[in-house]
Amino acid sequence: MLRFLTAGESHGKGLSIILEGMVCGLPLTAEIINLQLSRRQKGYGRGGRMKIEKDRVEILAGVRGGKTTGGPISLFIQNLDWNNWKTIMDPETGSSPLRTVPRPGHADFSGTIKYRTEDIRDIIERASARETAARVAGGSVCKELLRHLSIHIYSRVVSIGTIHDPTEYSEAIARYEEIESSPFRALLNTEQMQSAIDTAREKGDTIGGIVELIATGLPIGLGSHVHWDRKLDGIIAQALMSIPAIKGVEIGIGFAVASALGSRVHDPFLYEKSTLTRSSNNAGGIEGGISNGMPLIARCAMKPIPSLIQGISSIDMATKKNMNAEYERSDICAVVPASVVAEHALALSLAAVCLEKFGGDTLEELLSSFQNHAEYTRRRTEQ
Repeated sequence: MLRFLTAGESHGKGLSIILEGMVCGLPLTAEIINLQLSRRQKGYGRGGRMKIEKDRVEILAGVRGGKTTGGPISLFIQNLDWNNWKTIMDPETGSSPLRTVPRPGHADFSGTIKYRTEDIRDIIERASARETAARVAGGSVCKELLRHLSIHIYSRVVSIGTIHDPTEYSEAIARYEEIESSPFRALLNTEQMQSAIDTAREKGDTIGGIVELIATGLPIGLGSHVHWDRKLDGIIAQALMSIPAIKGVEIGIGFAVASALGSRVHDPFLYEKSTLTRSSNNAGGIEGGISNGMPLIARCAMKPIPSLIQGISSIDMATKKNMNAEYERSDICAVVPASVVAEHALALSLAAVCLEKFGGDTLEELLSSFQNHAEYTRRRTEQ
């Protein structure tokens, strides 16, 4: 079983990551992880924090001589902003004036009641999206594993506010280098996206959007129909919904199935060039909780960041007086980095189900089992 744990606060010393259950013998270096961390820091609409942090990972355990050992992998990402927050965030002596005004849209209110703390700072720090850097670090290890199985994950932005990029996912894959070089991670209507973000900034507001994930090379048979917690679409949805500010997830054509007839929704089988295939991919690569061999397509809807310069009406929990929520430094639009975070959250889920199905303590054993399954699949699906 692959287990992934993180610890750390937004302005604490740093973020700690434990990834347990990874096979032995996977080539891994800090630079592989750092490349992915740098992708998370890019994007039009980012806030001042990204001018401070230069995320670099330190591998503490589980890797020797550039290869995983089979033991738990321990990673650490230093928070450079810690130097400005030592007085407030020191684990033993940290203190500051109480934060008692919850920000609507954050975990502030619910968290302070749940954990019975008078200082919302205790909730703010852990609930911060800063934690997503840890998901990218852990997910990058998983992406490296998937790469050895010829499974590749792509991410892109399909909308900022009401501005959409209508490019089909197949074309997005073909032109992925352009997406990678775009500050909007999109191909079409990027000037309008920039205008929408700039307008939100001028108004002291924020703006959200939708990201799309595409995974190719998935074998038939990941996940299972036999229990609710083994269904692949359920596993993926849980991972993506746990990303801060994500409020909706769909697989394939998602909510569009509700307004279409069954004859227009389900993907017919056919033989093409002696190989079983499908004439469409409305299911998004998953049927009955199991991968079906088609590209996996998932989308996430991200709400606007709830830290607004203009403020949102709130209440002081200590005095019960009405007042505006305090502004905590934030992005104007974080949809671009959210696409990279979602990409790595998906990698964690796919690596876990691959390890569950194909097993093995070493990369060599895993690859052997994977190739055996691929050969069986060919025998069943090719004329």
